[in-house]
Amino acid sequence: QVQLEESGGGLMQTGGSLTLSCAASERTKRLLSMGWFRQAPGKEREFVAAISWSGGNTLYADSVKGRFTISRAQATNTVYLQMNSLKPDGTAVYYCAASPQMSAAVAAFGSWGEGTQVTVSS
Repeated sequence: QVQLEESGGGLMQTGGSLTLSCAASERTKRLLSMGWFRQAPGKEREFVAAISWSGGNTLYADSVKGRFTISRAQATNTVYLQMNSLKPDGTAVYYCAASPQMSAAVAAFGSWGEGTQVTVSS
């Protein structure tokens, strides 16, 4: 199994920026995609962004497109989420996940980190 560990969460004012990191426990050549999801209190987990490991192709939720950037560092088995122009609705626990396919669906991702809290003040 792939173990994932997120870091970089914290408190930020509206309009600020944060970068989240997700370190995988092993090389990811067997994986086709890694992604980020978020879950706000009382809400369902929602897709944020995904990236194919080999080609670096990206997929974004419409709500974050143009503000968030997903990237990966293959040598260190790490995926990043650069979040700019943060809004209060960005307050959530952010989860890193891995999937054998490129997808925006929660069910397609079988490995999950424990999450990192991001709080955006109004």
